[in-house]
Amino acid sequence: MHVSIYTDGSARGNPEGPGGYGAIIRYVDPSGTVHEREYAQGYDKTTNNRMELMGAIVALEHLTKPCEVDLYSDSQYLINAMTKGWLAKWQRNNWKTSGRDPVKNKELWLRLTDAAAIHTVNWQWVRGHAGHPENERCDELATTAADADPETLLHDDGGDLK
Repeated sequence: MHVSIYTDGSARGNPEGPGGYGAIIRYVDPSGTVHEREYAQGYDKTTNNRMELMGAIVALEHLTKPCEVDLYSDSQYLINAMTKGWLAKWQRNNWKTSGRDPVKNKELWLRLTDAAAIHTVNWQWVRGHAGHPENERCDELATTAADADPETLLHDDGGDLK
């Protein structure tokens, strides 16, 4: 089964403000019928990078069986980590950067690794705010989630927000 995923993340006042992610999952069945789902959630205090990761994680976690996935994101942080060997290097170096600092968002990278493990994922970077329809929609989902009523925002308990 081939699936397209589009994701984006947003944070206001990064890293101390609210943020959100948006994701679209699209599948065309053998009869040509398009099936699409959208996901979004806001958090009370987070970072843009954490929300970029969450969009990809949530979308991949919603796939119930192994798929061939084209995942599109405007996050170079996400795409470069997956395509340029950054993630593998961090894992080999016991979750340390090349500067020997702890890798930020380790718990999300682990969750992403688990979510992607059963799939064949083709990680694709798209330029943000450049008119790509699905990226623009994901940006709208993410910013709307970030700007939601504070009572509806989840708490991001990431330990490395600062």
